[in-house]
Amino acid sequence: MAIIVENPDLRIVTDGLRFPEGPVAMPDGSVALVEIEARRVTRVAANGAKSTITTVGGAPNGLALGPAGMLYVCNNGGFSWHDEPGMLRPMGQSPDYSGGRIERIDPATGAVETLYRAVDGRPLRGPNDLMFDAHGGFWFSDLGKVRARDRDHGGAYWGAADGSRVVEAAFPIFGGANGIGISPDGRTLYVAETETGRLWAWDVEGPGQLRKDPWPSSNGGRVLCQFPGYRRLDSIAIAASGNIIVATLVSGEITTVSPAGEILRVVKMPERMPTNICFGGPDMRTAYITLSTSGKLAAMQWDEPGFRLPHG
Repeated sequence: MAIIVENPDLRIVTDGLRFPEGPVAMPDGSVALVEIEARRVTRVAANGAKSTITTVGGAPNGLALGPAGMLYVCNNGGFSWHDEPGMLRPMGQSPDYSGGRIERIDPATGAVETLYRAVDGRPLRGPNDLMFDAHGGFWFSDLGKVRARDRDHGGAYWGAADGSRVVEAAFPIFGGANGIGISPDGRTLYVAETETGRLWAWDVEGPGQLRKDPWPSSNGGRVLCQFPGYRRLDSIAIAASGNIIVATLVSGEITTVSPAGEILRVVKMPERMPTNICFGGPDMRTAYITLSTSGKLAAMQWDEPGFRLPHG
């Protein structure tokens, strides 16, 4: 039976953020993150002070630290928003939607460079999350975009860090491919499917190459875990143990899933939309969590260390 943590000892690092996601623990002890609604990438110092790294068009979503200290961004092209006191949330594709892309940012200058806008001639729709591997590239998800009467299928992709090659690895992920992560040994890729509450897994055969299960799997993956009830899935973090840690929406939880697919631990959050989690600190046991609808970055001591990412 899963361990339930009802009242975690959360510390609010800063607030007043405009739908924060994509936290990255930086080498200097700060946390870089995106403010999707404000279309900016922000640095939060250890004392909570905020400074702008850069602003971008579209909408920055996932964020990762890559080679040479560069920041890599999944840009979803733009959301429309519902805004009321204490509740900011995305509503779907924005009227000024500018197309999905992967961007690289120099945190020292704020310069923004576009690496990828399409894969095999098919435009990216809503890139969402990314994680670097040990082979000179990164896996990333495309959630797709939602409109009033239809939506795009999601998918999983791999891109070279230097912008030279991008491939489609798994498609379609019907309910939207959101969080993405790789096991510490590099052998398994995980993707969180938002609308269905499914956590998918594939065996990794090489950069951008996944072993595919036959039909009736819709995308060649296997369902590792089906979350119970009405739960939507967002970002993924990976523990050093290999456990998969999933930001779980609607229910407002951070859920630890074993590589065998068992739900081990559920940590209740103070709002329904804890969207992202990352690990930092000298022992990799400080969890940074974005509480997005209320605009906060929180921190807490985690029960196990996170996996130290290749460029962390």
